[in-house]
Amino acid sequence: MAVTLKLPPELKDRVSSVVKGTDKSAHAFMVEAIEQQTTLAEKRRAFVADARKALAHAMRTGKAYTLEDVKAYYAVRAAGKPARRPRLKRWRA
Repeated sequence: MAVTLKLPPELKDRVSSVVKGTDKSAHAFMVEAIEQQTTLAEKRRAFVADARKALAHAMRTGKAYTLEDVKAYYAVRAAGKPARRPRLKRWRA
């Protein structure tokens, strides 16, 4: 798919400045930037979909993880130690 991209002069100058002295063309830089932003947008969309699914599950079952349990779990994991996953608990909305 061929695409024509019209950049504002200021942005065009910034891109030229960034790629100057590298072995990357302005075109390659822009393709890479679009790829990175597309990947981020896809990850963000999946994250929101997962969050909505989790909320629907919590509302349907009345069970959820407590913030304290989740924080403790990730603190242990961040320290490089094995940790037991938190248990779902009943809650009231």
